[in-house]
Amino acid sequence: MPLYEIETNAHIMIGWAENEEQARSTAHEHYPDDDIVRINRRPRDLWVISKGLLGFPQNEVLCNTARDCLSKAQGDKEDAIRLYMQETGVDQQAAQRAIETNMSLGW
Repeated sequence: MPLYEIETNAHIMIGWAENEEQARSTAHEHYPDDDIVRINRRPRDLWVISKGLLGFPQNEVLCNTARDCLSKAQGDKEDAIRLYMQETGVDQQAAQRAIETNMSLGW
């Protein structure tokens, strides 16, 4: 079954459908108030998002460091950011990105 990307005025959905009409119907079923802007059949059966584009640290050690800082700070984001800055020497913006990324992953 093909994978479709369905963009509405408020959402982007990715899902399997037999054809474009079924993809359109599924979008209207779940978000009846949305207007469909675009529907594309994906060329492969995978949806891929670059981790770099999302701000994931490229070095796995940094991920582990961020998770350790979150644990030490007992989930307090600001404290974890300060700890991360101290341990890695990065600026506040890079530390915030690393901590928030790992928080979204459920550290």
